[in-house]
Amino acid sequence: MQFVSTRDSNNIVGFKSAILDSLPKDGGLYVPYKSEDLRKWILYADETTSFANLAGTLTSALINTEFSPIICEAIATSAFTFEPEVRQLDDKLFIMELDKGPTGTFRDFGVSYLISAMETLLRMEGEKAILLTATSGELGACLAHAMRGKELVKSVLLAPKGKLRGLKESDFVWNGGGIYPIEVDGTQQDCNDIVRSLFKDRELVQKCHLTVANTANIGRLLPQAFFYTFAFSRIKKKVPGDIFYAMAAGNYGNIVSGLLSWQLALPVNGFILPSTPNLKTDARGNAMVMDSMVPLDKRDPIDPSDPSNLERLENTFRLGSLMLRNFVYPADVSKEAAEDACRELFVKYKVFADHETSAAYAAALRRRDTVENDDGTVVLIARDSPSLDEAFIRHNIGEIPPQPDSIKEAFTSISTGKPAISKDDTAHVLSVINSLNLRRIF
Repeated sequence: MQFVSTRDSNNIVGFKSAILDSLPKDGGLYVPYKSEDLRKWILYADETTSFANLAGTLTSALINTEFSPIICEAIATSAFTFEPEVRQLDDKLFIMELDKGPTGTFRDFGVSYLISAMETLLRMEGEKAILLTATSGELGACLAHAMRGKELVKSVLLAPKGKLRGLKESDFVWNGGGIYPIEVDGTQQDCNDIVRSLFKDRELVQKCHLTVANTANIGRLLPQAFFYTFAFSRIKKKVPGDIFYAMAAGNYGNIVSGLLSWQLALPVNGFILPSTPNLKTDARGNAMVMDSMVPLDKRDPIDPSDPSNLERLENTFRLGSLMLRNFVYPADVSKEAAEDACRELFVKYKVFADHETSAAYAAALRRRDTVENDDGTVVLIARDSPSLDEAFIRHNIGEIPPQPDSIKEAFTSISTGKPAISKDDTAHVLSVINSLNLRRIF
């Protein structure tokens, strides 16, 4: 599989280049250059197929012209020591829970795959790479788990002072780990500004294989397409009609990866999600992307520190607007509707549902006619552990979901033992990047 920039149809690269140089110089995002038909691999998988095996098989099928099946299997096997859980709630409703990784969020899958792919590709070439990321949430913990035992990938992690979470002292570069955490005496926006300024230096980006760990990197997004195939493998013998997936909008990564799975020939009939200011329905009830009114050449470059996949979604619409505008089903969901959905999921199915899962279920209820017209089944996507949204759940059902010890650990604040830098001290971050680039790793 090759990848092309959303803003330059002549900028076509391979898998390795798309991951290690994740931000096209034209300011766009990489998307698949053309659709692949993976039907025979998708239909072969069943309830006995592990997620790691499925991911390895699909990776091999996608990039077989660039890397051998053995390399592709190694990427997936190293990445996925955990897998989603798919449960049947009733005859027409399933739930796919993506909180089974070490930090209890769906990001565990994408980050683990990205790091595994980078380490494997870098080892083949004898190269190194650096992830530059700003976070005040769980991404640092995701990176820490994924990078343990890796040698060729290092990460410079920026966070507002007092906001680093989920790392151990052994994760720090100066203790032999893979992460160089830097606390910034400022806000998340200040951390993002430092990241943006450094990614403007294309010479630095290319020299250090400087890349990002968020979904601006197609390597973070690609494994999310495997979620839908995994769910299909678990339910295909139980479902007589069409299949719809209901999900939160987020930064549109889930819907983009869902549409990618459809382009790879996954049997699916639609994706349901709550409307957003940028993704809603037109007068005919069809999906509409509002940003499509702004020409590509008039837009700012994609933000490396806080990306949106809206441009990827827009690109998919342009490639097949007639079908896709009848394939994505936004639904207006009010605050009250999400709260009612939370209560219904608990009362009927004993499911603790966070706000995003509840809103997705509410959207599916709003689109009930579409689903029932096709004798359809809904797979509800639960992205994160409900324990991460206990205030919303307690407000609606009066109970608090249990929180596993691994998640408590992932969200425990840590200190680096080093002073915070000034919000304007980009030079310090640059010096750290250069020191990691010069450090001999093997």
